[in-house]
Amino acid sequence: MELNVLNTPLLSCCNDPLTGYFRDGFCRTINEDFGTHTVCAIVTKEFLTYSASRGNDLMTPIPHYNFPGLKPGDKWCLCISRWLEAEKVGKAPYIILEATHIKSLQYTTLEILKKYEFVGS
Repeated sequence: MELNVLNTPLLSCCNDPLTGYFRDGFCRTINEDFGTHTVCAIVTKEFLTYSASRGNDLMTPIPHYNFPGLKPGDKWCLCISRWLEAEKVGKAPYIILEATHIKSLQYTTLEILKKYEFVGS
């Protein structure tokens, strides 16, 4: 059973659009996932623009990879390194802790992640 950063069972991040390294809705990872897609984020326009400026355009659809392109408000499994990079410059989106994989704690602290916890429906 995969765990989240709260040390409880990992919840699905999103099925529409279908996210995750395995495109199964979960922010889980394996060694071959060099991006470590473990953070379940609710993307914002500010983050999407920042990510594009850093060479990762998440807004443009890529049909070949069944990627619809993201818009503000979409949930998506982000690479922990990109999320931390965005956090350092004040562009990190809110995250869903229950759907953020425990492996994220190998890169940052729960205290930092909790500052960005999404609270709401």
